[in-house]
This record gives sequence, structure tokens and C-alpha cells, in this order.
Amino acid sequence: MDDPDVIPEATAATNELRATAERVERLRSERSESGLDPDELETVADAYRSVETVLDRWEERATDWDDFEGYVKFRNDLAETLESIPDDVPEREAFVEADEHVKTGGVSKSLDAGNFDAARAALAPARRCAELRADLESAKEDRRAAKRRAEEQRRALCEQIATLERLVELGDADLDAPIDRCRQPIAAYNDLVDEAFERFRRDASAEALLGFVDRAAHTPFVEYETPPDELLEYVRSRDAGAYPVDELLEYAGYSPSKLTHYVGDADLLKRRVATNRTYLERLSADPLRIEWPPETAERLRFRIDELVGIVGRLGDEAAATLREIRALTREDGYERIRRAAHADAELTDDQRARLERGEIEDEVERARETLETLESALDERSD
Repeated sequence: MDDPDVIPEATAATNELRATAERVERLRSERSESGLDPDELETVADAYRSVETVLDRWEERATDWDDFEGYVKFRNDLAETLESIPDDVPEREAFVEADEHVKTGGVSKSLDAGNFDAARAALAPARRCAELRADLESAKEDRRAAKRRAEEQRRALCEQIATLERLVELGDADLDAPIDRCRQPIAAYNDLVDEAFERFRRDASAEALLGFVDRAAHTPFVEYETPPDELLEYVRSRDAGAYPVDELLEYAGYSPSKLTHYVGDADLLKRRVATNRTYLERLSADPLRIEWPPETAERLRFRIDELVGIVGRLGDEAAATLREIRALTREDGYERIRRAAHADAELTDDQRARLERGEIEDEVERARETLETLESALDERSD
């Protein structure tokens, strides 16, 4: 029951969440100081990226003296891009100035790298807007990722708190309670029902065994898997259903010629039995057993009420022991014994020592405080 301490990771997640939130708010403040609303910032950033793309795409050809066609295509591409930019775009002067730097004064002149450098320098005001927008979007994504990690740590913290609280609850149990008063009859019942089921599996017909399992599977608190329909129909309608299950499993491994000495339709037996071998081999008394440490009195009584009728088909002795256990659940001391049994089974020596020193209670308090801090950070603005 010892789980890793998640408090350090939860604390780190809280700090990361707050740091990313602070960065988002700082960048939002920068945007406000620029006088641009989000839509305006997006418009100028998109315009800058479009012009920057044109400059990067055509610089090599537009600065080649022998490639006049490249220069013409560059000018056309840039003109179309600038025309697509709204007239009221913020920092429009930067785009106008950049355009002036990459125009030639006549056919005898050409552009060089310096012209493009000057154009990019002129775009600096728009570039800052684009960088601010990119930084803000990146910061928001970082915060979303930090929030996801924080939510994961919140779940882990809640699980740790539940685990620690369970330890404290177990530590309050009376370890001097007479646990064997319940343990012995439950162990005796489990042995009896195991033996009875194995005997029934060995001696009863497959039809009887699977019919028993089918009825049990439809009973509350009995977790048998319902037999496959085709298998159940087969053992009920064919002579092979009179054989015990283990014999049918053995026959399913025979060759068709050998199998015809035992059943009329060898191929059908193989289809119905061999294909369900895993299901048949796993049939046991496990769903009929009573777990240790035991459940609450009410739940255990309900389960025994359902089990008695089923187990009685296997043997009177197991059913009688079930009734004894049911009587124990009605005694005043049952809950005291049950809690002591869980403490005895679940607490390690180290946990007992930590409980005695009050360390578990301290860990619960630290975990709750960490959770409160983390939830406070999660509740802060995240859009």
C-alpha cells in the first residue's frame, strides 16, 4: 500500500502552471501597451509573414542581374501581397517603406542583398508585432500543457490522499480483536467449496456442470462468466453432454477417426469443445469463494444469501459453513473484527511504525495543503 510520494511532482506542476500563466499575462500586457487588440495584432502579424515569405522566396532571383524575369515576378508577387493587406493595417508605413527599398530606379539598375536587408529592417515594427503574437500563442500552449500536467498531478494527489486516509483508518483498528473467529470459518468454507466443485467437475456431466455455472452466472454477487451459447446448447442436445467436462476436453484432442468411437459427430465436438477449451479449463470454485479480509456485514450477508442456494447443489457441508459465517456477520463484534482483519492484512511493519509516530497524519495534511495550492492555481484564468 506504499505509493510514491507525488507531492514534489505536484508542487513542481503548480510552480510551472503559475510561471506559464505569468508569462501569458506579461505578454498580454505588452499587447495592451502596443495599443493593438487581438484581431489587429493577428492582422499585422499575418501581413508581416506574407511579405517576409515573398522576400525570402524571390531574393536570390531578384538580385541576379541576368534574371530580369525573376525580378518582374518578384515585383508582381510583392504587389499582389501588399494589395491583399487591409488599408488600415497597423504599422502600414513599415510595409510601404519596405516596398520602396526593393524597387529599382530604372532598367539599368538591379537590386542587391542590401536592398532586401533594408526592406527587412523597415519591417521591424511589424516584425515585433508578429513575434509578440507568436510568443503569446506559444505561451498559451505552454500554459495549456502545464494545466494538463497539473490536472494529472491533482488526480495523483487525490489518490495519494485517499491511500493515506485509508492507512489512518486502518491504524485506528483494534489489533487485539479475535480475527481467527472469522478467519477460520471462512478458510474452512473456501476449502470445502473448492473440494466440492472439483468433485462436481470430475464426476458430473458436462450438461450438469455448465447448467450449474449458467445458473450461478445469473445470480447477483457470483461472478461466473456465462457459458457460450453454442457450447451450452451442444451439451444439452447431444449425447456427448453426458460426459464430464474433462473427458470432453480429452476427446477434443483425439483424431477424428479415434473420436468416432466415443461420439457420433466428431467434427461438431471439436468445433464446440476445442474452441472453448480455455473457458472450460478455467472453470473453478473461485467465484464461490469468500475473500479475506471480509467485506462489510451487510454486503457479506447479501452475498451469502445468494451463495447458499448455489453452493447447496455442490455439498451440504459447505452450505452449512456459509450459514455459520452469515451468523457471525450479525454479531456486534463483527465490524471490529473485520477492521482488524483488514489492518492485519494490509498494513506493513513500516506503516505501523509511521502511524505510531504520527507521520501518516502529517503526510495527509501536507498532501491536502499541496492539493489546495494546486487547485487554486488551476482555478486561475486559463483562456
